[in-house]
Amino acid sequence: MAPPPEIAIPSTSVSDEGSSKPYTLYNITLRLPLRSYVVQKRYSEFAKLHATLIEQVGAPPPEPLPAKHWLKSTVKSADFARQRQVGLEKYLRTIAETPDRRWRDTSAWRAFLNLPSSSTTNSAASAAGRVGSAAAGASDPGTWLDMHRELKQGLLEARQCISRRDVAADGGDGTGAAEAGAAAKRAIVRAGTLLATLSDGLRRMQESSRLGEGELRRRRDLVSTARLERDTLEKLSNSMPSTASAAGQASARQGQQASAAEKTTLLQGGRPGGRVLGAPLPETDKTRELDNQGVLMLQKREMEVQDEQVEQLAAIIRRQKAMGLKINEEVEAQTEMLDRMDQDATRVQGKLKVANSRIKKM
Repeated sequence: MAPPPEIAIPSTSVSDEGSSKPYTLYNITLRLPLRSYVVQKRYSEFAKLHATLIEQVGAPPPEPLPAKHWLKSTVKSADFARQRQVGLEKYLRTIAETPDRRWRDTSAWRAFLNLPSSSTTNSAASAAGRVGSAAAGASDPGTWLDMHRELKQGLLEARQCISRRDVAADGGDGTGAAEAGAAAKRAIVRAGTLLATLSDGLRRMQESSRLGEGELRRRRDLVSTARLERDTLEKLSNSMPSTASAAGQASARQGQQASAAEKTTLLQGGRPGGRVLGAPLPETDKTRELDNQGVLMLQKREMEVQDEQVEQLAAIIRRQKAMGLKINEEVEAQTEMLDRMDQDATRVQGKLKVANSRIKKM
């Protein structure tokens, strides 16, 4: 039995598309075991879901739906919008986490949250709904950041799958290598879809002036970096791992895959990525899966980090120098005070000698 999805409503947005007046959209974030996505719903859709659940189950859900207010508007009152947002999140989470599965086993619940269904038709409809909801959710600045975090997680998953593929190929496990390679390709395809959605969301936010130009530029840089990483991972996923066990499968892929000996000679170590190492230097976890461009970018990032560390060290040294100069000034002042004290002591000693000689004469 699959675990219940993690449901949250972290933000809201105001939309007036297709309506005579603006209305509030609640951005529902769902985290499933294999992926995450965002669904946008109005309060009227929540009310329709509540009525359908009562009709299909024959009993109201364990958490009541926040009541409709005829005088206040969530568009004009931020406090009321926040209060309803918290209430709707509690409503959904209670249904998702209650031991009684009657409400979340209904078709209305799964259709409302675009959850995957066993039916092919429902699955296609759910996928289409997720795509549309993701495209609309990307226009919200807060939801955009959640989708970017999902993109980074997908890229990390793709890199891990490629690593598992290479390890399985080195160990002669052809089935494991094929499964890991397929999982990497699926993660890369999802990352490509998210990149397109995030780019479209930035375009919408720029048209609606929801973000400043500086923040838009920063987010474009994030998308560009993620797209470059995605392209690098795609090249790695398309490169076949060179192993001794792959020689037995070469006859089925002649013309598509080089022999193990040729790739070992070319790569000098049999590592994927198309890099020719000029010396038998040991590989690291950071460089093992990178091509020439990836290694160059990694080197640039390392140099930037080193430059920042040098700047921090220089600042520390400057502070130490300033402290040393202050200490030197204090020592010089103390030395001068000691010199004056020594002179005063010498002068007092001379006066005491004069006074002693006069006492002896008396």
